[in-house]
Order: sequence, then C-alpha cells, then structure tokens
Amino acid sequence: MHEPILSIRGLTKTYKNGPRALDNVDLDIRPGEIFALLGPNGAGKTTLIGAVCGLVRPTGGTITAFGQDLAKDWRKARARIGLVPQELSTDMFETVWRAIAYSQGLFGKPYDPARLEEILRSLSLWDKKDAQIRALSGGMKRRVLIAKALAHDPELLFLDEPTAGVDVELRKDMWQQIAALKERGVTIILTTHYIEEAEEMADRVGIIQGGRILMVDEKRAMMERLGTTEAVIDLAAPLAALPAEIAAFPVELGAGGTVLTYRGGNGQGGGRAQVAALTQALTRAGIGYTSLDIHDSSLEDIFVGLLGQKAEAA
Repeated sequence: MHEPILSIRGLTKTYKNGPRALDNVDLDIRPGEIFALLGPNGAGKTTLIGAVCGLVRPTGGTITAFGQDLAKDWRKARARIGLVPQELSTDMFETVWRAIAYSQGLFGKPYDPARLEEILRSLSLWDKKDAQIRALSGGMKRRVLIAKALAHDPELLFLDEPTAGVDVELRKDMWQQIAALKERGVTIILTTHYIEEAEEMADRVGIIQGGRILMVDEKRAMMERLGTTEAVIDLAAPLAALPAEIAAFPVELGAGGTVLTYRGGNGQGGGRAQVAALTQALTRAGIGYTSLDIHDSSLEDIFVGLLGQKAEAA
C-alpha cells in the first residue's frame, strides 16, 4: 500500500465571528487516484482546498503532502500542487501565452515553450495563444485556468468546480482532459455540483456537509452498499391482496391494487436479479402484468438520500 500523497488530520477552520467551516476533518488521498469531494454549497469544499493550497490559514490540525508538513515546508510542497479555482483569477488584458508562461515560472520552473505549447494544444487553446483572456468565451477562460494550473507540471491537482457554467459538450471534453492527466500519473481532487461527473470519473468519493466528512469510500463500493433498485410493475388486473410468495419480496401494492412497486437489492445488479425472480414468481402465481419499469439508483440518489438522513438526524 502506497503512502498517501496527501494526509489531513484534525483540520479545523473557524472564521472570525463566523461558522466553523471545517470541523475536525481527516482525509487521506492516494497517489494516482481521482477523488471527488461532494457536498452542498457552504459544506467546506473550497475552504478545504484553500487550506491545502495556502489560501486559507487553518485554525487547527495538520496537512502533510509528499511527506512534508505544509506548516513547515509549504513552499517546497506547494510547487508540486496545482489549483484550478472556481473563479477566474487572472489579468483579463494578458494574453493566454503570457499568463501561462508566468505560471510556469511562478513555482521555479525554467521557461519551457515546448511544454507550454503541448499544454495549450491538449486543451485546444493553441490558436488562442495570442488572444487576450478577456476576448475568450467562458469555456475557453475555464481552459486557461486549467492550463495555468498545469504549467508547472504538478503531481497533485485540485479542480474546484472545474466545469461549472460550461455546456455539456465542453464538460465531457474536460472529462477527457482529466482522464488524460490521470494517465500521466497526476493525482486529482475535484469538487463538483455535477454528480454525474463524479460517477463518470472518480475512483473514490467523499461526502462533506457542515465542514464534516460524512463518508469516504470507493465509488463502486458506495453504489453497491447504498444503492437500490426500484421496479414499477403495472398489473393486468387489480389484486385485492398479495399471495405469500409475492409478499416475500420487498414490494408494495398500490393504485387500487394495480401497481406493484419493488425497492431493494443494490445499484450494481443484485436488485435486478431479484426483480427477475419476482417476475417469475408472478408468472407462476398466474398474475399477469402489462409493463415493467426498472431503475438503479445513481450516485446522486445516494448523495441526496445521505444528506437528507443527516439533516433529519440533526
């Protein structure tokens, strides 16, 4: 098992006269993974990133990156970390080329025009290299932020809402760019509102709310453990009651005895196998049905359900 590339212990942040933005956060990030941090607005995602990237001073706790304590060796470790922030934070009158060249030198990298060209071409920005940033579309500006973050070849890259405000086509294009970075060995932590982004790309998922990490797990394991299958079966004729063989399944009879609803299993196939067994039991019992609609819960369903449970518990 590899040592974590980033290890956070007991991290807290309380703003003056404000709420506790981070509440005793523990988190380990593995080398080479894509880790998605999910949470509602104000959950602490951006504060957590800011603490690692030196933009926010923690109230307590420790952050270790590449085996170095960031409180002691911040400059050395920060040179190996890239950040794509939510907000466009660059000179609008600067050209794309100059903005990215500046970022390359900011962390002590020698000027390498060949590497800059490679980055710009990979992000479809090469033909915009001499354009002022203010003249670019929103999606292109977002790509410039990614190019700036990559200019010093970081080993650990933070993407804070990388596809917020861009269209679906560009979002999928960016997913490909992120997958290519992982192929090159870059460890990626992304925050996102688009949960399908995490479902598509992440190896592991963390859920944060109110400054606390509620859960961290492998994405697939989380979907298997917390996911469910729902099937809605329209019956050919109303049933007054369920035969014992059918009632043994996790089902409910509704709509005047004409609709049978199944909820159970998991989102990765177990529930579907049980639905198949249920339909065979219906056939054996001589119960006809006219339609079957089946749906596996997504990561979004799990996320919303988990936050709802925590809110009720509070």
